[in-house]
Amino acid sequence: MSAVADTCGGKAGTLGALLRAGLPVPDGFVVPFAAYLAAVRELDLGRLAGEPDDLDAARQAIEARPVHTTVVDALGRALGELGDPPVAVRSSAANEDTGQASAAGQHESFLAVHGVSEVADAVRACWASLFSPRAVHYRAAAGGDDRPSDDLVMAVIVQRHLDAEVSGVMFTPADPKDTTEIEASWGLGPSVVGGTVTPDAYRVAADGSVTRAVADKRTRLDRRGKRLVMSDVPTRVRDRPAIDDATATRLAQLGKEIAAVFGGPQDIEWAIVDGRTWVLQARPVTAAPPPPSPSGASDILTGTPGSHGTVTGTARIVRGPGDFARVRPGDILICPFTNPAWTPLLRIAAGVVTETGGVLSHAAIVAREHAIPAVLGIPNATIRLHDDTLITIDGTTGTVTATNA
Repeated sequence: MSAVADTCGGKAGTLGALLRAGLPVPDGFVVPFAAYLAAVRELDLGRLAGEPDDLDAARQAIEARPVHTTVVDALGRALGELGDPPVAVRSSAANEDTGQASAAGQHESFLAVHGVSEVADAVRACWASLFSPRAVHYRAAAGGDDRPSDDLVMAVIVQRHLDAEVSGVMFTPADPKDTTEIEASWGLGPSVVGGTVTPDAYRVAADGSVTRAVADKRTRLDRRGKRLVMSDVPTRVRDRPAIDDATATRLAQLGKEIAAVFGGPQDIEWAIVDGRTWVLQARPVTAAPPPPSPSGASDILTGTPGSHGTVTGTARIVRGPGDFARVRPGDILICPFTNPAWTPLLRIAAGVVTETGGVLSHAAIVAREHAIPAVLGIPNATIRLHDDTLITIDGTTGTVTATNA
């Protein structure tokens, strides 16, 4: 893959640049913008999506149309050259992973996809996700245009799937003298970036010294054939460090090399398989997380600082999409975790508190982009805090003060 952003989007363009720099990126190929544009020209999306209310019709039209045989044939040849392994299929939109907007988790990604038919279906789903409610809300918040155009286009990355033993994310510092922030957990990366597990946190100083906070990592995600399976981590392993200090130091060095390629701090997804480290994604840091905070007093709840700022508002317990309609502008979300489908709520919420997740999860990144405070990883927050009570959250120190905590 030697993709460039102009034809293959920011995410694929970045991976192409890393490959050209000799850095460890899994084998793969890209379905470029041209394939998407050819598909939507046949559908006449400009007619379907002339108004914002019709964006759902554009998504449905893409989902209903079979992928053109020329694209399917090309996918078959490219997969054959890889040896037809299980693959990851990931979106790479035109304005994704820029210095202004990450679009973190707003478009579709699929792991453990196998065979040309399933890959073609996943490619089509990535195309359609340009018009998903969460992507539409994200672009609206960023001041973008939702109408089909040559600017609103989607390429798709197809890469060899990695059965990671450990995976995570890393933020490189703006100043090389500062620390590199790393989060790590067992199994595949969506547990960390999706916020469904509270990961270990490592800070690697410029002199190579490492400080770490080991979390109770209760679940992990792994591939079983064509399925992704969430399983419980054995008790004896939950509080074992996912990586040792030497690995954290090597990751920080790799992050330094990646930041040098792009000339600025990077948000990097990585995975370790059979002792080898791979880079799955890199994008500019759009908003740096707050530094770790020491534990607070006993009369307040303390978690991980996720997004700067302090706000007082009404607590709203949100356990899933069924509760979305209860959220009012100015509420503070109290939730087990958030995933990218929750992005519309982050536009109206005054802040967010989660039971699991780390500072490099999608939810934390989007909270920082929206400039709303976030406190992460407070166990049983949905039980310890109560609906309709007034609470104050401080995303800089990672604390929550409630009238009835």
